Amino acid sequence: MRVLFTPFPSSSHVNNQVPLAWALRAAGHEVCMATQPDATEDILGAGLTAVPVGDMLDVAQHVRDAEAREEERPPADGEAGSWLDTFDISETRTESLTYDYLHGTLTAWTNVVLQNTMPRRALDELVAFTAHWHPDLVIWDPMYFAGAIAAKSCGAAHARFLFGLDVLGNLRRHYLAALAARPAILREDPLAEWLGRYGSGFTEDLVVGQWTLDPVPSSLALDTGLPRVGVRYVPYNGASVVPDWISELEVGTARVCITLGMAHREVWGTDRLSVGRILQGVADLGVEVIATLDDVEADGVRIVDFVPLDVLLPLCSAVVSHGGAGSFQTALVHGVPQVVVPDMLWDTGLKARRLAGSGAGLYANDLTGLRDLVGRALHDRGIAAAARRLRSEALAMPAPSEVVALLERLTAANRPTAAG
Repeated sequence: MRVLFTPFPSSSHVNNQVPLAWALRAAGHEVCMATQPDATEDILGAGLTAVPVGDMLDVAQHVRDAEAREEERPPADGEAGSWLDTFDISETRTESLTYDYLHGTLTAWTNVVLQNTMPRRALDELVAFTAHWHPDLVIWDPMYFAGAIAAKSCGAAHARFLFGLDVLGNLRRHYLAALAARPAILREDPLAEWLGRYGSGFTEDLVVGQWTLDPVPSSLALDTGLPRVGVRYVPYNGASVVPDWISELEVGTARVCITLGMAHREVWGTDRLSVGRILQGVADLGVEVIATLDDVEADGVRIVDFVPLDVLLPLCSAVVSHGGAGSFQTALVHGVPQVVVPDMLWDTGLKARRLAGSGAGLYANDLTGLRDLVGRALHDRGIAAAARRLRSEALAMPAPSEVVALLERLTAANRPTAAG
């Protein structure tokens, strides 16, 4: 069959999809990866066929403009701070999930983020490509709805491929229940209104897919009630070279990795968290510290711009991160205790809390007390044991190669053209 992947156009989102793309390719299927030109080199570096669509996505400028418009809007009763503080898409507390909160959150995220990451030209060119190539299956990023729209337009089966917790699926479930309780005339749906503009009409699978591929172990994942296919997270850090100094690291030495990931630096040109304060938080712990950061210097810390985490983390006793998908999942599959200082984008805050609840890591609301948390992660045997348990759970999930046959069956069962 022909399989089209449509990642959000950044390295970290491409990297999340590469192992499954190669599993399908190795099984004999035709595979392409289509997104905006920002990610073309990442796709080519992975040895896959790239289909650039639309223009480069300057998401930082798009979102800054949309944020400015949102901040100009008069605040509703009870609102304070930025729209991100007010409308947390990862909210799960039942008492907070009122209709007003759910509607406001979906409206803000649709207007500020989601529709600004899917320019019309990119969508039109993607739809044109699918009309020409006729994929059987489209696997799309939950932040890149163009894949779902293109799949529907050409009669392909389609699935979301999560990069973390299914916060949108969870919020959507509660929102639909709240809508159903309202009079029909008052059932405004910002996502349906937006996604319904593109020619094929709105159906709920444009938001959540016909099924969902989920790399998060069940004990951490959100139960959304949606069809879910678990697939093991396989770390892929892009085309990279292992630096010579890695081989000089002694196994068994207490060592902390600090990583703030690639995604925020790629999009915004800087790290969201204070690099200096994080480095202060691990100073004088008497351990080796390796930090994947840009343009900083610190005594006693090895600063590197990039190192493949899949190579480094097995040699570390703990990792401090912002909770990004690649950093979090790579630490998880290697059983490394984590201290997460979430940047509060998408799922990072909720993910940090759920990790702490599992016992496999610690959650810092801010950088206060970071030194003590890192010390606990290094020396608490209970945290280490819980991290090993999560590793075992993650490694017990089906590998990408082991879900190929299931994807073939699901595609045959869900293709509208085949069913019709």
